[in-house]
Amino acid sequence: MKSVIEETVKSEERVYSLPFHYSWVVLVTVIFVVFSSIGLARFGYSTILPAMQVGLGMDNTQAGILATVSLTGYLAFSIISGVLASRFKPRLVISIGLALIGVGMLLTGMADGFFPAIVGQILTGIGSGASNVPAMAMLAAWFAPRRRGLAAGIAVAGTSIAIIVIGPLVPRILVTYGEYGWRISWFVFSGMALVVTIGSLLFLRNHPAELGLRPLGAEANSPIASSQTAGLQWGRVYRSTAVWHLGLVYIAFGFSYIIYATFFIKQLITIGGYTQEAAGGLFMMMGWFSLLCGVIWGAVSDVIGRKLALIILYLIHAVAFSLFALWPVPFGFTLSVVLFGLSAWSIPAIMAAASGDMLGPRLAPAAFGFVTIFFGIGQVIGPSVAGAIADMAGSFFLVFLIAGGAALLGAFGASFLHPVSPIADDSLR
Repeated sequence: MKSVIEETVKSEERVYSLPFHYSWVVLVTVIFVVFSSIGLARFGYSTILPAMQVGLGMDNTQAGILATVSLTGYLAFSIISGVLASRFKPRLVISIGLALIGVGMLLTGMADGFFPAIVGQILTGIGSGASNVPAMAMLAAWFAPRRRGLAAGIAVAGTSIAIIVIGPLVPRILVTYGEYGWRISWFVFSGMALVVTIGSLLFLRNHPAELGLRPLGAEANSPIASSQTAGLQWGRVYRSTAVWHLGLVYIAFGFSYIIYATFFIKQLITIGGYTQEAAGGLFMMMGWFSLLCGVIWGAVSDVIGRKLALIILYLIHAVAFSLFALWPVPFGFTLSVVLFGLSAWSIPAIMAAASGDMLGPRLAPAAFGFVTIFFGIGQVIGPSVAGAIADMAGSFFLVFLIAGGAALLGAFGASFLHPVSPIADDSLR
C-alpha cells in the first residue's frame, strides 16, 4: 500500500512539474477569491457609496439598508455553502459563488433606483458567502494545524490587495466618467470577479488526497487522508459549545468593523473635509498597512493560541474605531487607519484556523460556515443601525463610538474562551 501511495505522489509531481507543494497554488488562488468576495464585494461598496448615493438619491438610512441586504445574502449562504462544500466539492461551490458576485455587481451598476440596486446587492452578498466561507475553510485540508493560522493569515491579504487597488482606482474612474463613474466602477469590479471565477475553476483542488498528497506540514510518515465526506458526524458542529462560543465572539467583529468600513469614506468627506481622492488615498493606506496583518497575527496565533490573539486584536480595534469619533483630525484618522490596518483581517483568519483546530479539516467548512452565521448577524445589523443613528444625530460621532464599544465587548467575550490552539495533526478526524 505504501509503495502505491509513493508512486501516486511521484506521478502527480511529474504531472504538475512544480518545485513546491500544490498547497501554495491553492493558497494563492484563495487570496484572489478573498480579493473578490470580500475586498471588491464589501469594501468596494464603501468607496463607491458617496457617488452612488448622489446618483440614486439615497439618504444614509437607505445606504445602510443597501449594505445590509448584501450582508443578509452573505449570512444566508454562509452555513449553506459550508455544508455544501463539506458534503460535495468546494471548488464548484466557490466558483458558482464568484460568478454570482460578478452578476450581482453588474446588476448594481445598471440599477436605476434603490430597489433595483437591492437586487444586485443581494446577489453579490449571496455569492460572497458562497465563495469566501468554503475558500477559507478549505485551507484546513491543505495545511497541517501548526501552519493553518499562517495560511489563513496569508489568504485574507486578498482583502488588503483589493483595498490597495480600489483606493486610487475608484476616484480616478469617478473623475473620468463623472455621473456615470459609480456605474463604471461596479462594471470593472464585475469583470475582475468573473476573471477570478475562471481562475478558481482552473487552479483550486478540493483536497490534497485528489493529488495523492498530504497537507503541507504533515508528518512524512502520516497516511494520506481520504477526501470523502461520507459518515461525517455533522452534529459535532452544532452541538459543540466551543464552536457556539466562538461564533458569539465573532458577532462583535461583524458588527463593529462593517460600520467602520461602510461609513469610512463618508466620515472623511463630511467631517474631515477630505476630497474623494484624498479619502481614497487614506483608504489605500489602510490596504498597505493591512497587507501582512493576517500573516503576522495568523503566525502569532499558531504560537500563543487563538484565544489570546483574539483578545489583543479586539482591543486594538476598539481603539481604532473610537479614534474615528473622538479625534476627527488628519492625525487621528491616520492613527486609526494604521491601528486597524495592522490588525484588520486577522480575526477572520484566526476564526477559520480555530474552526479547523476544533473539528478537523473535513468538518472545517461546516464549522467555519456556522460561526460565520454569527459574524453575518453582526454585519446585517451594523449598517442599518449606524445609518439610522447618523440620520437622527446628524453625524457619525455615536456610530463610531458604538463600533468601538462592540469591539471591546468582543475582547471581553474572547477572554472566556477555552484555549484554542493547534496542538495535534487532526487530518484524519
